[in-house]
Amino acid sequence: MRSIVLGATGVVGGHIVEQLLQAGEMPFALSRSPPAQDARNVCWFRGDLTDLSALALPDFSTIYCTAHAGSLAAGLPHLVGPSVQRLVLFTSSSVVTKLNSDVAYEREGLQRLAAGEAATIAFCEERGIAWTVLRPTIIYDEGRDANISRLARLIAKFGVLPLAGWGAGLRQPVHAQDLAVGALQAAASRAAWNNTYALPGGDTISYREMVGRIFDGLGKPRRIVPVPVALWRVAFFLLQRWLPNANASMGTRMSKDMTFDARPAREDFGWNPRGFRPRFDNL
Repeated sequence: MRSIVLGATGVVGGHIVEQLLQAGEMPFALSRSPPAQDARNVCWFRGDLTDLSALALPDFSTIYCTAHAGSLAAGLPHLVGPSVQRLVLFTSSSVVTKLNSDVAYEREGLQRLAAGEAATIAFCEERGIAWTVLRPTIIYDEGRDANISRLARLIAKFGVLPLAGWGAGLRQPVHAQDLAVGALQAAASRAAWNNTYALPGGDTISYREMVGRIFDGLGKPRRIVPVPVALWRVAFFLLQRWLPNANASMGTRMSKDMTFDARPAREDFGWNPRGFRPRFDNL
């Protein structure tokens, strides 16, 4: 029986498709914007998880989902047939670290994500489907992600990066390809049934060191400027008109540890991610 990847054109979903192909499978893939042509053994479907009633999908046994958990929960009644036995869902470690954020839109978004997790789990348990929820830390894939690569582009453009304070908070960046490998390992592991796992990267480093390694990956000297937190907040207040997607809390969190224990995932399905040494050769 085959697998389906939901969110298959995303940074993690694309790697899951590749891992399934390498394993000899011919996966199905669902996306709102599938590629026009694909010479590989991938069967693409165009669709939105929140509106699947008119989409006729073939039978599959395993679901890999990198789309929003709330959308998955809405789509499951139209997606799941009697052949589905396994579901692996990616959400985010932010449901732990930022669920009580002082930024309203972050807090509300993570509450929706947590509700989507809970609804998906309830659906699976009602139908007897073995589920696994994977919560990555900071996801990167050089040139493709919206986190590390965004910092890399700023550094490439300006040659310098300011930090709020000394950036002493600990981080564990994780590569999207490692997440895809972990997803297949989790799907194949009986020990991972009906469990939730944090998926941190292989290195635990300070925010400042993380930024330093981005400079290294660009082949640039480390030019990191600490800014007093009070001044950081004032600057964001003055610049928020031109930086609509940024907020002062992004800076103040640079001093907060956001780390997770990899041991459960390592013991249950062999989680073994790489260390954080990004290379930005084609940024």
